[in-house]
Amino acid sequence: MKSIETRADINLLVTSFYTRVRKDDILGPIFNFIIPKDEWSNHFEKLTDFWETALFGVPKFKGNPILAHRNVDATMNHSIKQEHFGRWLNLWFETIDSLYTGERAQRAKNAARNMATGQYLAMWDARPDNKK
Repeated sequence: MKSIETRADINLLVTSFYTRVRKDDILGPIFNFIIPKDEWSNHFEKLTDFWETALFGVPKFKGNPILAHRNVDATMNHSIKQEHFGRWLNLWFETIDSLYTGERAQRAKNAARNMATGQYLAMWDARPDNKK
């Protein structure tokens, strides 16, 4: 086992993880519906940029994850639940543990845990039934 040291390491993590997500009984239907088959390579690059920014401080990522997740939830008729984020986290942790060890691997887990909570709360707050 090695540590996460390069963009190539992050790309391997991202592509390995989303290969698992796409095959997952719970998450696969959502991700495969939202992201067309011919867009996955672009999605891998964008997420590699995201994690390179998060783990190495390299300012590459451009995007709005909160808006993206709110749009996914709306497209899925506001059916995304905490269980989906829990499953996402479990697969993320399993993928990291199968590939990497060390401080950056732990940071990737901690960052994902924080993001999952923040993304879910932002989605929840944007739902029509929750607006006051």
